[in-house]
Amino acid sequence: MSEVSGQLLYGKVVVPGSVIEDGAVAIQDGTIVFAGEAKNLPDSWQKLAANGKKTDGYIVPGFIDVHVHGGSGEDFMYSGKAELDKITSFHCSQGTTAMLATTMTAPKEAIDKVLREVDAYRKQDMPFTILEGVHMEGPFISPKWPGAQNPEHIVNPNVEWLESWEAQYPGLIKQVTLAPEREGALEAIAWMSEHGINAALGHTDATYEQVEAAVEAGLRQAVHTFNAMTPIHHRKPGTAGAVLSDDRINAEIIADGIHVHPACIAILTKVKQDDNLILITDAMSAAGMPDGDYTIGDLPVQVKDGVAILKGESNSLAGSTLTMIKGFRYLVETIGLSVEHASRIASHNPAKRLRIDDRTGTLEAGKQADVLMLDNSLNIQGVWVRGRQVF
Repeated sequence: MSEVSGQLLYGKVVVPGSVIEDGAVAIQDGTIVFAGEAKNLPDSWQKLAANGKKTDGYIVPGFIDVHVHGGSGEDFMYSGKAELDKITSFHCSQGTTAMLATTMTAPKEAIDKVLREVDAYRKQDMPFTILEGVHMEGPFISPKWPGAQNPEHIVNPNVEWLESWEAQYPGLIKQVTLAPEREGALEAIAWMSEHGINAALGHTDATYEQVEAAVEAGLRQAVHTFNAMTPIHHRKPGTAGAVLSDDRINAEIIADGIHVHPACIAILTKVKQDDNLILITDAMSAAGMPDGDYTIGDLPVQVKDGVAILKGESNSLAGSTLTMIKGFRYLVETIGLSVEHASRIASHNPAKRLRIDDRTGTLEAGKQADVLMLDNSLNIQGVWVRGRQVF
């Protein structure tokens, strides 16, 4: 090949296991064709060097958020194409290149509508963040730990519902959060495991022993670790103790210093292996918006100083206003992780859980070009989704 056309990015390139200080990423036809030391760029690309984009900061893979309820004033529970464009546009501007549309505990017909809208959206050109599918948070949770979920809509796990949804929308549901101690939960977990759906615990009153039984049935994830679950005690490890001690469980973390104390986040980053910790936002509609009154699902929320609280409650957090880039910076600047380690937690690990790590989640030749350019202060300078610069 004597001539090429494409895009060249220069900076500190974060690749699996290391950071290349003087690196380059070459993008052609939506695909990464080179990620390595700039001096090793093929000769055919050198003529594009003058037009390459440069940063004194980092080039990292796009973030993947498996737990997000909305943003820019919109909620996935009440969204059509225009609303989905607003949500995905906002989070794309904050570095999220792939996400799961996350539902709330709601009547079945409301969940049906979300599945229908997201399925239709995925069949069109998605101009911003790619919706990889749906994360169903509830309605199969514990009424003892509803958090910001409406307890009126809580039901026991129902395999018939799952079978019906999977038949109508094959592969659309990627993750289901449930309380593993509830009647029918183990059967549902086994069914999900057989059908490639992440069975995740959350909003649960489970004992350590009940979590371990769920893991044996196929459960492999914990949503917003430490929140809405039985806490750890030295004689009664509870749900949190099971999450910390069992390497088979992938742990989500909201890294904002509000949902979890930084000391507990630091403990989690040390206890969990490099490949089983996942950064999430749990962002609600108020993400990217000013303080004020909002809703999450069908519950009223007040946001003050960026903290979302259920109205009428003094300490019931209702999702967050976090973005992935803010969580990423928090892991680096407050928790003290390396940029490479934080990148694994924000990109590679969620890609593995979604089984899309063969095409995204790292900067490697042959993968789709979901790429972020950051300055030295970890502010976003550019966002590429499937090789197209969106921001």
